[in-house]
Amino acid sequence: MPPRPSTWQSLLACCGSPAHRRPAGAKSLVRSRLSSSDVSSPEDLSLSLMGCDLHAFTLAELDAATAGFSEGNFIGEGGFGPVYKGFVDDRVRPGLAAQPVAVKLLDLEGVQGHKEWMAEVIYLGQLRHPNLVKLIGYCYEKEHRLLVYEYMAKGSLENHLFKRFSTSLPWAKRLKIAVGAAKGLAFLHQIEQPVIYRDFKASNILLDSDYNVKLSDLGLAKDGPEGDETHVSTRVMGTQGYAAPEYIMTGHLTTRSDVYSFGVVLLELLTGRRSVDKSRPSREQNLVEWARPHLADARRVAARILDPNLSGQCYSTEGVHRAAAVAYQCLSQSPKSRPHMSAVVEALEPLQRLADEPAAFVYNAADEESGREEEEEEERSKKSRAKKESGRRRGEKNKLYRKSLGTNKGRSCIVN
Repeated sequence: MPPRPSTWQSLLACCGSPAHRRPAGAKSLVRSRLSSSDVSSPEDLSLSLMGCDLHAFTLAELDAATAGFSEGNFIGEGGFGPVYKGFVDDRVRPGLAAQPVAVKLLDLEGVQGHKEWMAEVIYLGQLRHPNLVKLIGYCYEKEHRLLVYEYMAKGSLENHLFKRFSTSLPWAKRLKIAVGAAKGLAFLHQIEQPVIYRDFKASNILLDSDYNVKLSDLGLAKDGPEGDETHVSTRVMGTQGYAAPEYIMTGHLTTRSDVYSFGVVLLELLTGRRSVDKSRPSREQNLVEWARPHLADARRVAARILDPNLSGQCYSTEGVHRAAAVAYQCLSQSPKSRPHMSAVVEALEPLQRLADEPAAFVYNAADEESGREEEEEEERSKKSRAKKESGRRRGEKNKLYRKSLGTNKGRSCIVN
């Protein structure tokens, strides 16, 4: 039975689905946007991106910028390949401002390839927004494919939420990150030729020193449907736990697919849990399936799903409830029932102005319930093992009995 509208719709007064309002200047960004099919050589790419303020680096220049891609400069690795910290200035390239950078190398044997690398260059090379990571340049030399980005001092949201021993993010920062990510997605969806992210997740949300959001990794992005088309048909790609159910089932991709993925990330911010966590009890391994029933009732959010790490911190309980209501609508099974990202921004942004209040200990009933479930599961397992052992013993006794029958066959039985 669906939840009563009064439990959550009142929190979504500004999270409907109004017509898109394109940001100023959006048309000029995409009127002549090229595609990967327009480029067949480094020269083509360089000519096509003239005026985009991108530097075509040589491999030698980036080798020098990263101290030979030294281990000390290694930042991390994803589906695209390894990432290194580097430093560029006018000694690397005349006229280049001195700045730290992140250099990403395409792993030729990795999950993504030249096509995804080209998509990243094209999208980030031509689109500019405060919540998109800035692409400074690239290297297209023989078989080598590298990308050079502005350096993001705080790394990814994934590291802050899930890395062991990391400091817990306070609610205000979580909300700031949610708003910034929503704005980045809304921008991509609202330009004249919309862009569907397709792989929106916590590891692709980067943070600068002030926790401002920059979306990265647009290698799997796709141009949205044109004209009367309602969707883009494509093979299913992305990350388990974030992809919208209709996309997984049909391969039909729309901007509402991204909205679902945003709902998953917002849920991760609320709960401090991964979208998929095989280490948890079976009922809690899929975050959306576990949390969605609790999102329908604001009173159960803090008691059931709120991140226990927020215990004792100051946050707005109203803000938490409203954010949970937004997540609930984003995670609707029906794509048409999900709000546009512009409406999500309008719903979340005012929550930053709500006054924080001292919060009592966050009693997460789910933890106690999980403990009881584990104890019950262990008890059932013990009973099952005991039953199997009992059956095994009975089987052995039956074998002995049948054997004794065979031995005594044909003999008379004397009864005293």
